[in-house]
Amino acid sequence: MLEYVTLDLGSHMALRVAIKLGGGLISDKGKMKKFDHKAVEVVVDTLCSVSELGASIVLVHGAGSFGHLLAKKWGIADGLNIHEENGQWEAVTEIRSDMRELNKLIMGKISERGLECSCHPPSDWAKGTGARFSGDISIFERGAREPIPVTFGDVVDTGDESVFGILSGDDLMLRLSTELEVTHSIFLIGDSEGVLSGPPGEKDSELITHFGPGTKIKGDHDANIDVTGGIGLKIERSLEIAKVVDEVWIIDGREPDRVLELLTSGETIGTKILSG
Repeated sequence: MLEYVTLDLGSHMALRVAIKLGGGLISDKGKMKKFDHKAVEVVVDTLCSVSELGASIVLVHGAGSFGHLLAKKWGIADGLNIHEENGQWEAVTEIRSDMRELNKLIMGKISERGLECSCHPPSDWAKGTGARFSGDISIFERGAREPIPVTFGDVVDTGDESVFGILSGDDLMLRLSTELEVTHSIFLIGDSEGVLSGPPGEKDSELITHFGPGTKIKGDHDANIDVTGGIGLKIERSLEIAKVVDEVWIIDGREPDRVLELLTSGETIGTKILSG
């Protein structure tokens, strides 16, 4: 059992935390719309504890099997294909609906614990994909006792010849973390303690405790499932965030108490991302 100290959080030290729940943590990516109730409940317990510290929270979640499988089938990440147009538009509608369904499940778990939250689907306020997507993120500017804003990876309009595309939760984390003056940017993943030297499950793969621009890993994400860049994009965006935010971490979401340990002690098991 971990013991935590109570921080004296003056206004100059106020915690503002951006947290991303990976799609592989909150669902079984290999099974269509398979929500992991237990994993989310454990994470929400930690969110309650973080809120009790006086922190303001911005929450992002991935799609997992509520988005990636259908997006992969119809090539949604690549934009409009005139030869598949009818099927693609049906898929876009279904993915957006499924993502709201997933969001409702997550927000339901949060509400059950007495925390207020609000939903902000990117297809309602964002345009474009990648790190330079447009959209007003001032709607996520909240105080510690205000409802937690929640957003997620989604299919959005692009405003160009591609017509639509996928805005990744990792890209959302980049702008939210760097433009909202967060103290901590934390990515919770579902298959390892942090960034590993090789693919999870390989006997020689070891946790990389500090990851900088020159750090190398072997292996790649599973492109057969993940249509938004997998661990590679997560690392790339984390390195960008670390240029602005001192505390950027990739942590095992199956052990969410480590988030609380990080916020109270400054250290935990996981990968700290360094700016250089």
